[in-house]
Amino acid sequence: MNKFALFLILFFISLCTWCKEADDERIDFDKLSSSFIEGLTFNNFPKVDGSTSNLPLNTVIACTLFGIDYTWVRDWGNLQRIEPNLNRNDTRKFLSLVKSSQTHQSFINLINEEADIILSARKMSPDEKSYADDKGVDLIEIPIALDGFLFVVHPDNPVESLTIKQIQDIYTGNITNWNELGGNHAEIQPYVRNANSGSQELMETLVMKDLNISLFPESYYELLNVIGGMVPVYETVAYENNAICYSLFYYKEYMITGINVKTIAINGIFPNKETIGNNSYPYVAEVYAVIRSDLDKSSMAYKLFQWLQTQEGQQTIGNSGYVPFNQ
Repeated sequence: MNKFALFLILFFISLCTWCKEADDERIDFDKLSSSFIEGLTFNNFPKVDGSTSNLPLNTVIACTLFGIDYTWVRDWGNLQRIEPNLNRNDTRKFLSLVKSSQTHQSFINLINEEADIILSARKMSPDEKSYADDKGVDLIEIPIALDGFLFVVHPDNPVESLTIKQIQDIYTGNITNWNELGGNHAEIQPYVRNANSGSQELMETLVMKDLNISLFPESYYELLNVIGGMVPVYETVAYENNAICYSLFYYKEYMITGINVKTIAINGIFPNKETIGNNSYPYVAEVYAVIRSDLDKSSMAYKLFQWLQTQEGQQTIGNSGYVPFNQ
């Protein structure tokens, strides 16, 4: 086959693909409305923001409200995401309804009225509360789902379970070697998340409570022992045999892919939907829908806020993979 003939074949294949995509049913976004919330349309959909781990939930909510099917797809790197089953152009436009500015920035956006409602893996931090107070803003935070706060180690680490106190002792520097915990004779490499991230606030409030996290040995301090972003948590732990760090159950089970790490049981209990749902797992974290207290109660944002607490809203949350708050 000569090059010209091959070119023609490839050209017609490309043309057919283009034609098929062009012939796919397109959405008239000006006519797109919800059968769940009266008056809600694509054009008046509220400005939704939130934590990194809540982006799939935000997308599932938007798809459900407008009756659009969706699926999990491989994203860049080692992540998966929810994508509506639409053609490429419509998908891009539909996904403009939701965004994730990460936990801290989404709170700031809400306080500054750059977001109407956010879904967050935690309540606002003291820093965010102080910022809101300076702006004269009060927030309403309602739990809508449950998640698990978990600890991950290298898959070759023989330690299977840690107690609440052992976790605290690792991060206060009272336990420094894995052999004190039934593991190998090796110095523990504890990592933390960046300040004001959802995971770091949960670590400080849910796990450490009134205890201070130690400054770690100089060999780690060169890296500041601080991990910015959730994916590097898994990359670091998968690479370093003696590392330990923390994340969220939903992120690990649904969003991260292709990285092998081991989840540690706490007090002998592993995080799963059952142990999170019945609160037997020690570190159950609530997921919140958050609005400003001065939000107009006739607004679509407030109606969405209310809908998330209904049976239909809770079922949608369950469909995303989260444990509904009101089971």
